[in-house]
Amino acid sequence: MQQTTNTVQVQAWNGYEGAHWAAHHDRWNTVNAGFNEPLLAAASIRPAEHVLDIGCGAGATTRLAARAATQGHAAGLDLSGPMLERARAVAAEEGIVNISFEHGDAQVHELPRAAFDVAMSRFGIMFFSDPVAAFANIASALRPGGRIAFLSAAEPEGNEWLTALAALKDILPIGGFGAVGGPGMFSLADPDDATGLLHRAGLRNVRAEHIQASGIWGRTALEAADFLLDSGPGRHLLSSVDPATQARARRRLTEDLGAHETGGAVRLRSTGWLLTATVDA
Repeated sequence: MQQTTNTVQVQAWNGYEGAHWAAHHDRWNTVNAGFNEPLLAAASIRPAEHVLDIGCGAGATTRLAARAATQGHAAGLDLSGPMLERARAVAAEEGIVNISFEHGDAQVHELPRAAFDVAMSRFGIMFFSDPVAAFANIASALRPGGRIAFLSAAEPEGNEWLTALAALKDILPIGGFGAVGGPGMFSLADPDDATGLLHRAGLRNVRAEHIQASGIWGRTALEAADFLLDSGPGRHLLSSVDPATQARARRRLTEDLGAHETGGAVRLRSTGWLLTATVDA
């Protein structure tokens, strides 16, 4: 990877968090799949276009972009080595050739200037230590008239996975877990802040649209609870308590998630801001 200024996130996404997402990329894609359609509709990728996917992770959205840009190209950029390794492997398995992946920090990565028609991201833009620098760098990689379509997490209370964890506050040290601010999952939860940052980065025609989607977190309440508690946030909370308390939290969460289990799946609602903008023509 080239230089980085976002060292905290580099450590996280090249450690347990990145390894977990890489190992369970199919399950995370199932969690977030409901956002794919509005994201791709906003990106409006044409066959001959070149697409930059920011925070591409294991490459699910990059592969969708590559399939839309049949005569163009899709490039994914991410901080996480483990997830990029998985992204390259899956793309090769699926025989997608108009695709590439780079390991880098979007804040400072040397992106080719005016090389892309559209930049997109599915929940990969909330982790910048300097979002204005990141957005300005991304904008510089877009051709005149180029556009962005970014998804960021919206209000914490609109995410049922988070409210399920927050309900364990009498068992686990929840504290400021899920607080708005950054860099972190809810750093762009305030739409005025998010659109203001894009304006400061020099983007135009900035809009924010509130959307929501339900994702499948497991086939059963127990499976969903285990998945939530084994992911980064859940694992962090469990690490602060003894094994007996961990078991108690797991039982309670399983009981609570039972209310969302129907038709062989646990579906939880998430919310997001669909941020769109253009660069000057």
